[in-house]
Amino acid sequence: MSKDEKTIDAREVLEELKKAEAAKLAEAAQGTEAAQEDEAKQEEPAVNLHEAIKEQAREDEQEHSTTFTLRKILGGDFLTAQMLRRQIGVVLLILIFIFIYISNRYSCQKSLIEIDQLNTELTDAKYKALSSASELTEKCRESNVLNMLQAQNDSTLKIPTQPPYIVEVKGD
Repeated sequence: MSKDEKTIDAREVLEELKKAEAAKLAEAAQGTEAAQEDEAKQEEPAVNLHEAIKEQAREDEQEHSTTFTLRKILGGDFLTAQMLRRQIGVVLLILIFIFIYISNRYSCQKSLIEIDQLNTELTDAKYKALSSASELTEKCRESNVLNMLQAQNDSTLKIPTQPPYIVEVKGD
């Protein structure tokens, strides 16, 4: 840029600044009127916003479209009082099924716990019966019975040295 161009640009900037200051002074003269208008404009959106919130927060029924979109479902827009009144039977049926499901699961868990306890008792009883049977078998052995009788001097029984033989009786 040449020196003349810089001078022209600076003059243009100065002229624009002077115009802006003049506009500000004119606004200051009309400031009271403009301030009142600005306040009215600011109050107007607040009133509109307040009315819009009241309109959305109404509890009476508003007309809704019959199509359900994912946005409406996730937003909860489909849960209106009218729809709930129409579907109260289904809602109650679902609640009854949920209650039955929970109570059935509780009773099944209770039964499984009882079955587990009974299986543990059965295993203990089997082991006890097996040990009792083995003790009885050991005490009933011929050698143990003879040793016990000899230790108490109750009998004169001895182990036979000859094999047994068969006695035949002739009939009439």
